[in-house]
Amino acid sequence: MNKVRIIIAGPRGRMGQEAVKMVQETEGFELVGVLDHKNNGMLLSDINGFANIEVPIYTNLEECLQKSNADVLVDLTTPETGYLHTKTAIQYGVRPVVGTTGFTEDQLNELKELAEEKEIGCIIAPNFAIGAVLMMKFSKMAAKFFPNVEIIELHHDQKLDAPSGTAVKTAQMISETRHKKEQGHVNEKETLTGARGANYEGMHIHSVRLPGLIAHQQVIFGADGQSLTIRHDSYNRASFMSGVKVCIETVLNLSTLVYGLEYILE
Repeated sequence: MNKVRIIIAGPRGRMGQEAVKMVQETEGFELVGVLDHKNNGMLLSDINGFANIEVPIYTNLEECLQKSNADVLVDLTTPETGYLHTKTAIQYGVRPVVGTTGFTEDQLNELKELAEEKEIGCIIAPNFAIGAVLMMKFSKMAAKFFPNVEIIELHHDQKLDAPSGTAVKTAQMISETRHKKEQGHVNEKETLTGARGANYEGMHIHSVRLPGLIAHQQVIFGADGQSLTIRHDSYNRASFMSGVKVCIETVLNLSTLVYGLEYILE
């Protein structure tokens, strides 16, 4: 059986390092190249922490795609770069698995149309942690009975987008069962702008950014005389790798874009 040939974009980041390790340790996977913004022409083994991983480093994605004959691109970069990488990979017939959040609805629609035109799979996952996906699914179930809900998401202080893709995805899923309503007192007024967080169909989303955090979220439901809190914590980046592995295996059999790990776990 042929191995799945994989490119990783962002190998020196914390998520990227874990992804390199996971691919190296998974039977049936083969790392054939990495995409970085520097070190072009070097081998990954030339960089501290990647001993004996003799795969080429590219700074130009098109060159990487042309030379590597890859099946899958795993992108763990930034929203702007991730969008360009995803679009380019699809155009080359390489299936993207993207852990970068912050895509707009227009970008997602454009990428979905392109994937379907090329008849190849693409998976964009706001969160690769299977526990986080279960948190979102449980929150959707609870919202049918508890329509008053707020979301608090907590991440490390180097995260670029706020609120997180997971928080937005959670709100979207909740809205499928929750009747749209504004929460709080009708005459509520922010004495400091932003105190009530972002507003999604009347739900409020609050973003915390602090060093020492990884990725955490709690969804708090309130009703007369009771509350329900659903919380998920990722304590290290290894928690995301089981989801990345599932996505790599699944994207090979898709012919469209799927947004969210929950749709491929069912």
